[in-house]
Amino acid sequence: MTDFAVPPGQAPRKSLREVWLITIGHALTHWYPATFYLLLPLIGSELGLSYVQIGSILTTQALCGAISNIPGGLLVDSVGRKGLLMAVSLFWIGAPYLLMGFSYDYWLLLTCAALVGIGNNLWHPTAIPLLAQHFPDRKGLAVSIHGMGGNVGDAVAPFVAGALLGYLTWRQVVVVNVIPGIAMAALLLVLLGGMQSKPRAAASGVKPAKRAFSDVLRDFRTLLQNRVLIFLCASSVFRSMTHGGLMTFLPIYLARELNYSPLWIGAAMAALQTAGFIASPISGHLSDKMGRRQIIMSSMGVTAVIIAFMIMAGQSSAFVFFIAFLGFFFFSIRAVLQAWLLDATPPNMGGSAIGVLFAIQSLGSSIGPLVCGVIADNYGLLATFYFLVATIIVANMFIFFTPPPPAEEPRYAQAPAE
Repeated sequence: MTDFAVPPGQAPRKSLREVWLITIGHALTHWYPATFYLLLPLIGSELGLSYVQIGSILTTQALCGAISNIPGGLLVDSVGRKGLLMAVSLFWIGAPYLLMGFSYDYWLLLTCAALVGIGNNLWHPTAIPLLAQHFPDRKGLAVSIHGMGGNVGDAVAPFVAGALLGYLTWRQVVVVNVIPGIAMAALLLVLLGGMQSKPRAAASGVKPAKRAFSDVLRDFRTLLQNRVLIFLCASSVFRSMTHGGLMTFLPIYLARELNYSPLWIGAAMAALQTAGFIASPISGHLSDKMGRRQIIMSSMGVTAVIIAFMIMAGQSSAFVFFIAFLGFFFFSIRAVLQAWLLDATPPNMGGSAIGVLFAIQSLGSSIGPLVCGVIADNYGLLATFYFLVATIIVANMFIFFTPPPPAEEPRYAQAPAE
């Protein structure tokens, strides 16, 4: 249906500033964790943490995100002021990271990680459906532009942090790091604080009534019966295991096995994300033209092959050579997965659908680092990459069996009764 589509030539000009502000905000939500991945080896060395303890910090963050994502998505679908929610989310992510800079206790680090996981659940269920509604016929491209912001944050942050670590301690870097995010949260509040999503008009042209939270809950029960949602979430949990394990232990491998300095580790992680930044709009556009399934399956398949080559490369320089290729294929499909889910989801439940997806992804991200930590403690760091190959292959299998979006949407509370 296209009755909620924006007239050609109007929305792009009107929403251009909003799109770029939201994309910049998204970059900063990724800035903090991307920096933290680089700081983890230093934090672990200073506090004398084991691999399992290092992995448990990110496991706690992801697990709390998994628990709070679904309530966050329901909240997003019932609250009109989307700009306010994005500003709150960005501030909530930055404040605990600032507190980490003053922490000398492992348990306080876990508490801060839990707070980050809770705060992060508001951003994606708010921003992604909002952009998809503005570009209904180009969801893949629109959501991928938003995803590019995440790639920029993931790419620039470790490089900047690696350079700063040549002059500052990791604690000082954390304090400096939080300033852009707090400033951007204030800017979002001022410029987009009253921004709301555009509810789809009814076929009769009557403006739909404001939805009560009970309506959202009733629609949520119907949403959970969506087979596309079930299969995409099943795939995402294994892909997130790959992502969590890779982002946690790749910098540790570069530091402890290849003896790279913080600057070069930051450069390697930046190359990983820069490649994803380049590939994201390409894959998003191709998915709009060729279909979501083809793009995702081919990217995941190549990802598995590249990780296998990294294992064979071992401690040689070729290991680093494959990192950029890994980023090009692995990080290019996040937005395509989200667009595919929104294809099969009524617009008034987009926040809840994205909330479910990110809850499942957080669950996978919580399992990945912990399992990789156990493997690394018992079999060595390189052995963790065998686990990553297995998880991405399983993720691809679920994509293969994902059914196409239903021809007709189920009836939701907002629709008129029969």
